[in-house]
Order: sequence, then structure tokens, then C-alpha cells
Amino acid sequence: MQTVETLNEGLKRAYTLTITAKDIDARVEAEVKRVAPQVRMPGFRPGKVPANLIRKMHGEALAQDALNSSIQDGVQSIIADNSLRPAMQPSVNLEDGYEVGGDAEVKVELEVLPDVPTPSIEGLKLERLTVPAEDEAVDAQLEQLAQQQKRHKDAPKTRKAKEGDLVVMDFAGSVDGTAFEGGTGEDMSVEIGSGRLIPGFEDQLVGVKAGDEKTIEVTFPEDYGVAELAGKPAQFALTIKAIKVPEETKVDEEFAKSLGLESLEQLKGLLKGQVEQELNGLTRTYMKRKLLDQLAAGHDFPVPPTMVEAEFDQIWHQLQHEAEHEDDVEAAKKELEDERDDYRAIAERRVRLGLLLSEIGQANGVEVTQQEMSRLIMQAAQQYGPEDRERFIQYVQQEPMAAAQLRAPLYEDKVVDFLFEKAEISEREVTREELEAAIESDEGFSTGTHSHDHDKPKKKAPAKKAAAKKPAAKKADAAKDDDKAEAADAKPAAKKAPAKKAPAKKATTAKAAAADADKPEAKPAPAKKPAAKKAPAKKADADVEEKPAAKKAPAKKPAAKKAPAKKAAAAKEG
Repeated sequence: MQTVETLNEGLKRAYTLTITAKDIDARVEAEVKRVAPQVRMPGFRPGKVPANLIRKMHGEALAQDALNSSIQDGVQSIIADNSLRPAMQPSVNLEDGYEVGGDAEVKVELEVLPDVPTPSIEGLKLERLTVPAEDEAVDAQLEQLAQQQKRHKDAPKTRKAKEGDLVVMDFAGSVDGTAFEGGTGEDMSVEIGSGRLIPGFEDQLVGVKAGDEKTIEVTFPEDYGVAELAGKPAQFALTIKAIKVPEETKVDEEFAKSLGLESLEQLKGLLKGQVEQELNGLTRTYMKRKLLDQLAAGHDFPVPPTMVEAEFDQIWHQLQHEAEHEDDVEAAKKELEDERDDYRAIAERRVRLGLLLSEIGQANGVEVTQQEMSRLIMQAAQQYGPEDRERFIQYVQQEPMAAAQLRAPLYEDKVVDFLFEKAEISEREVTREELEAAIESDEGFSTGTHSHDHDKPKKKAPAKKAAAKKPAAKKADAAKDDDKAEAADAKPAAKKAPAKKAPAKKATTAKAAAADADKPEAKPAPAKKPAAKKAPAKKADADVEEKPAAKKAPAKKPAAKKAPAKKAAAAKEG
């Protein structure tokens, strides 16, 4: 096996790896000896099949496996022999013209991590802006929760439906006079004004009463999930079964007990805890942003383009997805295009900050414990079905890169917490509005310093307050009204319903910032295998909960891009 360096410019490296036919054949021979005891063939005793017959039957697959393993070993040798620290998985390509039985030339391209200067952590000064959890905020959450739990009762048959009423109906939909799959249903309940159904559907329910039969016309959105219905006009023949009106929800002891709690006081306590948690998150976001601004100042080292591109792709994909669900899709996309360069700068900043945080963490012994890592893996595995859960866990345990991607967000937070402990922190009490404005401000909030934050382009929408969350209780879901359940679960074309997706929030509210906007691209702690060092690029700008990049496990090794391996020769012959 021979290696020749063909490129060494900045952070880019390239090599030509030559694997001789002799090396490949030696691996094939070793593999034949290894699997021979397991091979069965009619006419031979188990384990007594001649090596030449094994080669004849499985030679091509064995040769491909040998080539793949040679490439993988060769890439690892390149990394180790040259003391490289890959920024991303190396690009490995088998040159055209390779034939089984001949030499193989492989092109290996990669970018390496830069030498990151360890930032000084002395003299860090931060201001903690705190917001007390006022009774008014708790009461507002309580009122929202009451609205979410409201019940409906039968209205007089003469009542004409209006916004807020629940309409129970049968429906039969058609496009061009032909019924479509999922377009028919019975006893569907929908609250007028809820926005659950496609535009125009609920509006045409205003004024109907029990016993009415009505045909309405609507148009499926252009981005509707069923391609054959997208953008097409449709008719729905409706039979109104009943009108139900909302009952007044009294916030009292009985209401709290209907949620599985012991008292109204306990409910208020839980809601106050939620308010405090949200406010603490905003406080941390502000502090973290100011901390990152201080770290970013004066550090302008080059960062690997592939890492920046991967980070930008994640941001852009998320924003494009959100734009698709705005009321004016074209305008939203145009605004994004106008800010493309800003978001690319955000991606570069995140990568650079991630490398800085990683350097600080490694220099100061910050680690993610095995117990913490196990908890992360189990949490991530919950997003898979039972059949895939165990496979995902095994994959992460076997692949250092996947584990590093999962570890990165927690590692970053631990480094930030470490820096908070080292910083000189002053406190100031402010209102929620002032804190949100401080997070969104490009010039900080009475700090006397210019903000270096580039995690959001300018021209941002005002922050919105989050809806009340149902408090977590052992029996919190026990007392759901039947009508409420019907309204939540039923819709026209149940499987492919004309359901209206809620418009995505703007990318840069203070709530969004608290969730993710100031999350830099964190480089994981060093992995045992050099090739496994990869800074995950899985933090999107906007109202998006941060998720590790392991939803879909990448191919385990890149070495076989042009030499796919077949099943090994150890398969048993009957």
C-alpha cells in the first residue's frame, strides 16, 4: 500500500492511496481461511470445502470486501501517519478503471481542524437579567390552560353556528365530481375558527344549524401533502348533525382535580414552575449570547469550509421548511434569499465558536460522563420505534462519529456553565419585555458594549409569549371531554385531511433565541479514532428545538463508495 500527498493548502489535504493486487489477494486468502470452517456445500463435510471452491463461489464478494477494508485501513493510516485532525468525514473515491484482480487507486480528500488558540477566560464579565414570576403571568397561563380544556354542550337545534362553536357533521368530498381517498367521514367535530381545516372550510360553517345540508367549495393549498389534490378545487357535501357551544370553564378546585391534581394551589405551583423555567431560559440565553460575543471578539482563525457548509445547509433547510408554511410563501422565500449571506455568516460564526468552546473545554477538563452519555443515547432512541431502537443504540455505541454528534450539545452547555462559574456576574431585575428586547437587540441592553451577535439577521418580528403547557401530573389527561377529544382527533379526509398547517413562527423571536438561536456549532471532545472527529452541524436557526444529528444513521464507512460489498462468503450453503 502506497500513499502520495497531492494537496496541502490551508486546511485542505488530498492523497492518492494505491492498494496493490497483492495486498488485496492476501486479505482474500486470509478471509477464505477464516470462513472456511463455517461454509457448507453439498457433497462435503462441514468445514471441509476446498479453498479453491470457496474462491470460485464467493471470490468477487471476497475481493470487494478486501478492497473496502484495505481502503478503510489506508485512510486510517493516512490520518495517523500525518497526525491529521479531520474536520469532517474524509471523501473517499475509488478511481475509475479498477478491475478485480488489479491494483486500486483511491483518492482521499479531507479538511483538517485549524489550530485554535485557547481563549483567555480571565476577566469575563456578564450581567444576569432576571424576571420574577409574577402572579399575573401565572394567572395568564392558568387562563390559557382553561381555554385549552374547555368543554362543549349541545345547543338548541335552532342555533346558528358562530366562531367558537363546535360543529358536528358528516362530509363527502370530491374533486372534479370524483370522490377521493379519505374525503368521506361521519360525526366529525370541528371548532369554527380553530384553523384546523384548509382555508375557507371553517368560514363556510358560520350560520349553519342542526339538520342543514350544505355543499361548500374550497381549494386545497399548493403545498398540500397529497400531490394529486394540491392546488385543486374541491366540493364537500355536508350534513350538519349538531351544534355545540362552549361551556364556561371555572378555574377552581374541581378544575384542578379534573387534571389529576390535588388542589388549585398545586396547579398554580406547577404553572409558576413552568413560568420560572421559561424565564430562566431567557436569562440564560441572554447571558450565553453575551458570553459568546466576548469569546468571538478577537478570534478570526480560518474554519473548515465543509463544516460551515454543513452548518449552513442545516440552517437553510429549516428556514426553507418554515417558509413553505408561511401565509405568503413567495414573500417569505424572497426574504430568505435576501438574507442568505447573513445566514452563511451565522453558520461560520457558529462553527468558529464551537471550536473555541471545544478548545476551552479540553483545556479545562470539561467532560461528558459515561452516565450522561448513556442517558443521551436512551433519550435519542425514544424517537424510534421499538424495532429500530436497539439498532440505533448499537449504532451509536459502535460509531464514534455518531456518538460525538450526540454528545456535542451537552458538551457545549457544560463548557458554557463552566465559563459562567468563572465569570464575574452582576444581577439586575427587569421585566419580561425588557429581557426579550435585550435578546433581540443588536446593540445589547444597557450594557455599554456593542453586540457581536450574528445569529440572526436584522428586521425581526416581535417576540410572542408561549402558550400555556398542561402541567405534568400523574392523571393530567384523565378528564378530557368527549367533545373536546372529537374536535381534536377528527377532520375531513382523516388520513389525508384538508388540515391547515399552522404558520411557522418567524425565525428570530426571543423565544426562538432561547430555544436555539445562539447555539454554536460545538466540536466534540476527541474521539479515539482520528477519523471520527466531526463537529456536528445540526443546530438550526429559528423556532426549532435542537436535535442531535443521528435521526438517520449515516453509512458506517465511506470507503466503499464505488465498490459496494456483497454478502460475505460465510453464508451457509444448504
